Amino acid sequence: MPDEISPLEDVPRIPGALPLIPLRDAVPFPLMVMPLVVGRKKSIQVVDDVLVKDKMVVLVTQKDAEVEDPKPEDLYGVGVAAVILKMFRFPDGTTRILVQGMERVRTGKALHTDPYIVVEVFVESDKGDPQLPDVKALAGTVRNDFIKLLSFFPHIPEEIRVMAMNIEEPGRLADFIASNLNVAAADKQKTLEILDIQERLTHISKLLSHELQVADLGNRIQKEVQEKMSKGQREYLLREQLKAIQKELGEEEGKDVAVEELRKKLTAASLSEEAQKEAERELERIARMNPASPEYSVSITYLEWLSDLPWQKLTEDVPDVATARRILDRDHYDLQKPKERILEYIAVRKVSPENRGPILCFAGPPGVGKTSLGKSIANALGKNFFRISLGGIRDEAEIRGHRRTYVGALPGKIIQGVVRSGSRNPVFMLDEVDKIGMDFRGDPTSALLEVLDPEQNNSFVDHYLGVSFDLSQVLFIVTANRLDTIPPALRDRLEIIALPGYSDEEKIHIARRHIIPQQLKAHGLKKTHVKLSNKAVLALIRGYTRESGVRNLDREIASLCRKVAVRHAEGNKRPVTIDPGDLHDFLGPARIYPNTAERLTISGIATGLAWTPTGGEILFVEATSMPGKGRLILTGHLGNVMKESAQTGLSIVRNRAENWGIDPGVFAERDIHIHVPEGAIPKDGPSAGVVMVTALVSLFTGRRVKSDVAATGEITLRGKVMPVGGIKEKVLAAVRAGIKQVILPTHNKPDLEEIPREYLKNLKVSYAETIDDVIGQILQKNRAPRLTSRSTARSKPVKRR
Repeated sequence: MPDEISPLEDVPRIPGALPLIPLRDAVPFPLMVMPLVVGRKKSIQVVDDVLVKDKMVVLVTQKDAEVEDPKPEDLYGVGVAAVILKMFRFPDGTTRILVQGMERVRTGKALHTDPYIVVEVFVESDKGDPQLPDVKALAGTVRNDFIKLLSFFPHIPEEIRVMAMNIEEPGRLADFIASNLNVAAADKQKTLEILDIQERLTHISKLLSHELQVADLGNRIQKEVQEKMSKGQREYLLREQLKAIQKELGEEEGKDVAVEELRKKLTAASLSEEAQKEAERELERIARMNPASPEYSVSITYLEWLSDLPWQKLTEDVPDVATARRILDRDHYDLQKPKERILEYIAVRKVSPENRGPILCFAGPPGVGKTSLGKSIANALGKNFFRISLGGIRDEAEIRGHRRTYVGALPGKIIQGVVRSGSRNPVFMLDEVDKIGMDFRGDPTSALLEVLDPEQNNSFVDHYLGVSFDLSQVLFIVTANRLDTIPPALRDRLEIIALPGYSDEEKIHIARRHIIPQQLKAHGLKKTHVKLSNKAVLALIRGYTRESGVRNLDREIASLCRKVAVRHAEGNKRPVTIDPGDLHDFLGPARIYPNTAERLTISGIATGLAWTPTGGEILFVEATSMPGKGRLILTGHLGNVMKESAQTGLSIVRNRAENWGIDPGVFAERDIHIHVPEGAIPKDGPSAGVVMVTALVSLFTGRRVKSDVAATGEITLRGKVMPVGGIKEKVLAAVRAGIKQVILPTHNKPDLEEIPREYLKNLKVSYAETIDDVIGQILQKNRAPRLTSRSTARSKPVKRR
């Protein structure tokens, strides 16, 4: 049935002409929302066209529903201007739309009929005074008759009766009742065409009178049939027979025992008042069920989930800051800032236990210790720990649960996790929140909004349970690799704690303190069996792994331990010392060849710094030119932002050509090609802007770039060098590659505080506010012959500044 809703807050103006969608056996009314199945090609074309414009159409009923391709003369002259609220496409090719009527309209001449009908429309307003006593009295009679008619049909939603009671305007009341009557389309169309309010109500009153007579007659016939067989007698006989059969089969006794045990479990669980009422209702239903019935096992499973929930079970918090600091330092190396924030969080919990605080989100590359940090927090607080992975979840029911009407329904992952944790206040880690998907089954992140909101999660309702459960005591921790894929509404509820990647030296410490002892124990080896030098660990990091974390390093060390374990199993018990040169024998040739600083022997090549999910890297930007018409060619699998940086850089070079001693005429006569090597790897971001400008200036002036200098920074059209991210990873990459000087944006100076001083001993760090600052530091003084235009070559050379 169509629903009557309040008028749109911003009613769009109805234009003088609208595309037309013909309806079969359906009559629209103003202010009514109704679903429509659109199958005809012309109608589908109308929907596709108006959805990109104002979403407005005119809905008109066909005179003959059998006509497949109606012409204007096959349609009634009065319809409804409507707006399309939603559109759904289904695999069978059909399209379904949800429309809301706005105004009655009279259709005029057809402006055109191909590819679909577009007609003139004229808004028709109600006539007559709705405040007249006769009109009000007639409206009251019509309303009472309609509510009386609804009483004959208990399956009709209660909302229909409520809406009819609350509509005050007589004209709208007549439209609403007409849209919900099960009468012929012609009768509904007649109602739509009547503009006088009193006349329309009179027409509706006649239709209701006829429907009441039919319904009353059907009701009397049904009562007469029921009186022929007493329902009570029939149920009594069937129940007595069922009891006798169950007694013979021995099912009744077993059923009573199972129900009684379940009742005891529910009592011991100390359910909430709401849950207790629901449990009692289910127990009463089970008492009347046959154990062989499918619904019996469904109800039993439901009650078991209710009894397993830790309604009143709480673990005692032990928010001791000194203990927490000791546990964090024991389990994790470095990560000073994340540790300090976690200790602050624990300290606040100790001072103010009722303060729930924000939801912590550990963001960083894979393998840096996000999950293990969550376990350490649970250990420090003396709480149970539970983790679920949200990666790949696309169904909202995975969070909120499935309703019990579905076969095999279960609670959502949140309730399941609370049950498995065994307490109402565990540390609950939601892993990989940035990898949640979304499709036609709903948006799981929307369900998480309630879960992670301390103001709402004290009454979280899982669809399977159907009763509220208090999640306010749960300490939720979220992890993510990327922040840009987290919806803003969800991200707003999180406090982001960044976990940067480790340097090579930090990885060596982690390998010594954690990975090597764990792998030796896991493979049944002792420290005396394997000796792995620091140089070998460093060679392992640089030649066999490429990551910000230590996950792959852990795998490679495990592989080394397996090789040694094989030797021991074969009887060779001699200690094994592994140096860098031995890695080839154990693991094969090195698989990673990191970029190192190269001697730049020609102009047009510059060294930059890049951030990647696996850490920092240096990259080379190569620029060359050839005779052409001034085109810019970009290669190297560059993203849109990086392409825009190249275009901005070229504009700066052209604008400042004379300042840098570049012939301005050369840009119109030569094509420019910029390439970033390793073309199979996607690259994006603005931080290569200054390097691209440097490569272009080097190309056109003939001045080579210093081989041991690298730069990073975003460039603007005014030549300003803007700050960028990932400074720690980039600087460490420069150190590894043998770079002697890095040029950073001036505003990135505070970022160096995150880098230990010992890593900067042999590295000169300079800063730049403008591109001129970069060019002055990075280009050599000597130059090769510069590129010139043909006109310049024929005339007197331009003086170089």
